[in-house]
Amino acid sequence: MTRWVCAGLVALAAAAGGLRAQTPAQSAKAWVVPRTSWGDPDLQGNYTNKYETSTPFERPAQFEGRRIEDVTAQELAEAVRKRQQDTLDRAKFLGGDPEGRIGNSAEFRDIYEIAKGSRPWFVTDPPDGRVPPLTPEGRRRLAAAPRIVNGNDGPDPLPAGPEDLSLWNRCITRGLPGSMMPGVYGNSYRIVQGPGWVGILYEMVHEARVIRLGGNPHVGKAIRLDMGDARGRWDGNALVVETTNFKGRSAFRNANPDSLRLVERFTRSAADRIEWSVTVDDVSTWTRPWTFVIPLTVNDAEPVYEYACHEGNYGLRNILSAARAVERERGGR
Repeated sequence: MTRWVCAGLVALAAAAGGLRAQTPAQSAKAWVVPRTSWGDPDLQGNYTNKYETSTPFERPAQFEGRRIEDVTAQELAEAVRKRQQDTLDRAKFLGGDPEGRIGNSAEFRDIYEIAKGSRPWFVTDPPDGRVPPLTPEGRRRLAAAPRIVNGNDGPDPLPAGPEDLSLWNRCITRGLPGSMMPGVYGNSYRIVQGPGWVGILYEMVHEARVIRLGGNPHVGKAIRLDMGDARGRWDGNALVVETTNFKGRSAFRNANPDSLRLVERFTRSAADRIEWSVTVDDVSTWTRPWTFVIPLTVNDAEPVYEYACHEGNYGLRNILSAARAVERERGGR
């Protein structure tokens, strides 16, 4: 393992402390992006995107014919209030009880602060807020993709083994950009930096990513990674990251791992906020590149905690044992 990867992983594991607090006098001045001691824009801190857990990925029907910039503050406030209430109304049915008497671990889910959401939807380009159509090749690849069983939506189809379950169910990866997209819980992220690199620690599935800076080329095509091979550079105050060399099993939305290229921008827009944008570029899967944007908000009250996924993954064992029990029951009829 190279020295820069070792240094990055050690720093990710040992990072502590949050963003520097500002005095009232400092806050009153025009905000300026802070710099590290070596001169790079400082993105470091504890972040969350939990406020956007119910934000639609694409433009919802209620805003048909509108662009994001056309949505007024009042309309957005009304939309997020409704999302909050709808989410709380659904929570009591999460345990599978049609009468809503059981619920399911609502206290562990990031469902109580959805009203703090700040986006009407995520896709910003194309302007219609919709993911572009698949190419003919993309449609063929999707049709030929192996089945993935959720394991939580009922008895059929039954998983034959762990390989039929998602990589997330199996505690392997959420892939990229999935690892930084809002989930039901575990939406904390830690960004740390050193000269020549930026590291991101993801709470969910305890993934870590080291982004090398300095214009070095990507690794050879024979090397494939679930989170891809990342290379970063600074564009003013924004960190621009290009990632390639994905594995087919974890390529975003069943994209072609040979041609998929993700371009992220991490732009520090305020003392407590980063605008994270992702441009998805794969000419063999979609008819044009497309972009979505999700805000990351500083939250030092909820730093990254240990996510012992494999160590406590009783869900996977129980899904498979339940599937075998259903098969035995059916066989006895």
